[in-house]
Amino acid sequence: MTKAPTDDIGIKLTQERINAMTSAGFWPNRTIVDYMDDALADAPDKVCVTDHNSTTGAGTMLTYRQLDRLSRRIAVGLANHGINKGDVVALQLPSWWQFMAIHLACVHIGAITNPLMPIFREREMNFMLSFANTKALVIPQTFRGFDYPAMMESIRTELSDLEHVFVIGGGAENSFEAKFLERRWEDRADAGAIFQQRRADPNDLIEICYTSGTTGEPKGVMHTSNTLLACMGVMGNQGLSDRSVVFMASPLAHQTGFLYGFMLPLVLGGRTVLQDIWEPNTAARIIHDEGVTFTMGSTPFLSDLSHTSALDQFPPKDLELFVCAGAPIPRVLAQSAAARLGARIAAGWGMSENGMVTATLPNDPQNKIFGTDGCAWEGHEVRVIDEGRRQLKPGQTGNLQTRGAANFIGYLKRPEAYAVDKDGWFDTGDIAIVDEDGYIRITSRAKDIIIRGGENVPVVEIEELLYRHGAVQDAAVVAMPDERLGERGCAFVSLMDGKSFTFEDMLFHFEQEQLTKNYWPERLEIIKEFPRTPSGKIQKFKLREIAQNFNAKTD
Repeated sequence: MTKAPTDDIGIKLTQERINAMTSAGFWPNRTIVDYMDDALADAPDKVCVTDHNSTTGAGTMLTYRQLDRLSRRIAVGLANHGINKGDVVALQLPSWWQFMAIHLACVHIGAITNPLMPIFREREMNFMLSFANTKALVIPQTFRGFDYPAMMESIRTELSDLEHVFVIGGGAENSFEAKFLERRWEDRADAGAIFQQRRADPNDLIEICYTSGTTGEPKGVMHTSNTLLACMGVMGNQGLSDRSVVFMASPLAHQTGFLYGFMLPLVLGGRTVLQDIWEPNTAARIIHDEGVTFTMGSTPFLSDLSHTSALDQFPPKDLELFVCAGAPIPRVLAQSAAARLGARIAAGWGMSENGMVTATLPNDPQNKIFGTDGCAWEGHEVRVIDEGRRQLKPGQTGNLQTRGAANFIGYLKRPEAYAVDKDGWFDTGDIAIVDEDGYIRITSRAKDIIIRGGENVPVVEIEELLYRHGAVQDAAVVAMPDERLGERGCAFVSLMDGKSFTFEDMLFHFEQEQLTKNYWPERLEIIKEFPRTPSGKIQKFKLREIAQNFNAKTD
């Protein structure tokens, strides 16, 4: 039985959409627990998850049977601590097996999971926990040397709805292990009834995921089981199966990790391998040792992995596919990484609001793989429109819209921000070109555009050229104010070890690449590290703030 939730907190899900997506076959009307049940029936003793805990130095390997038992134990334990259907349980956890078990537990009892990045501190935690009326929070005792209980103690009095803080590796009072793992809650006589009465409906709100904040304004993206599972659709043509071994270094608390490092392997009946702190040398060893066949991450992950010397000792012998999404991939990086890793590189585009919507396909020609961000999968559509909301012809640049099965159901308590029109088209905030075959190429975020003397500057093309220079590790181009032209371009660049790159070098490079002079950035800033989101995307809003005080540097 399906139902449409109320929109008291900004949920925008109609019975009409439920009926349309269900009848079209894009919504399976299942939850992730149903896929766990499938795996338990088919191969209960198959390894489901292997994690690598950098805090303890130990790894954990769990079969489907073991993970299922632990998730049910935690579910009854949460219910015993007063967590009811519809309550929010926040997880500020690294990519450890407990994250997976707790989310499965929440689905069992109809609670809502709110993943929070481990890098968040008092300011972000205070806002996000309060805004979601969070009832329970699970944190580590320590991760990367940071004391999480001490942080929560400093803001606890400001969080009136927060009843429980459970600590993995904590003391007796708040120990997650003591509260949930050392007692066989699943053996209680009422355990079956709890699951039957509370288990989440496929159209219930099941996840609140805050946007990563490349624009500086995170919003609480709301998803149901159906919309989350629809995000798997893009992987249908990538050759994945129950034999796939998925490596995920993007945090499970980020939508990429949540969807494609946690949910996807369970839906496939495959295996997931987690790394809690990104370190390319360690990643190369794990990928080699664990027989990883598939991984996914943003451009920095692909760049770091393909450049590490550890590949010489630990070649990725079983790696078949690296999906690079989250930001446009410099073509030169995609080509060199494919050769270095011996794997197929696929480009993709998506958002927290809809997972990965477009991707290149296995048999695509190189100009598609290395020159586009893919095409939409069956169940989703993309189009490019002008400022008058008229659809543009192939080859024209405009605002990217998408609609389909994976689109989210609203922003938490911000119904006015739900940029979806009456026909279901969502304004993504990206600027793109679509070709005659339906393949898109993201050219910039709407806020990333540089308008120099009334002319739009192709930011992604300039960044692409910067990446081609042998001294450049990472690059980003943003606007800086100019009295005469309105805006000029400022290039921020980080360098390869031992390399140098001057303003004159940059101009000479652009001249050699035959870039139109009107597009040349008028200033170069060399920086050691870029400000990034937890998923690795460059936070251009921070670079724009820095560039507000710059003038052109043309000498």
